[in-house]
Amino acid sequence: MTAYDSVDRALLLALGSDPRATVVALADGLGLSRNTVQARMARLEASGAFLSFERSIDPAPLGFPLEAFISVHVRQRELGEVVEALRGIPEVIQAHGLSGSVDLLVRVVCRDAHDLFRIDGEILAVDGVERTETSLAMGELIPFRLGPLLER
Repeated sequence: MTAYDSVDRALLLALGSDPRATVVALADGLGLSRNTVQARMARLEASGAFLSFERSIDPAPLGFPLEAFISVHVRQRELGEVVEALRGIPEVIQAHGLSGSVDLLVRVVCRDAHDLFRIDGEILAVDGVERTETSLAMGELIPFRLGPLLER
């Protein structure tokens, strides 16, 4: 585990607020030299502090206005194969392995209820999937965030 100091946390907070901020803008905003910011950014990246740099894209304008979470129960010996099969379903945008009564929590996007029914059927058809439980997402109430942790 890498320990981050107050400068690292300030950089991460600034990037959380403006992910597209340039090194120059970060340096100006934090009162640091450009070289210091570049060196710290390189160190943060090398330490694994940054997740994927792909932009977050809203699926609604792409024709997928509904989002659902599907709890998937699988035969444990076939978990790897199930995950690989789920990768082949384009509407599956994220999946987490869980402990407890549910094995996978799969996040999907869909065009409408009929489309969701089709996607759920595709997941159920995967060899190794025993059953699913589907919940329609009503809205994101707390988006992914780390700012409060960094500020603490």
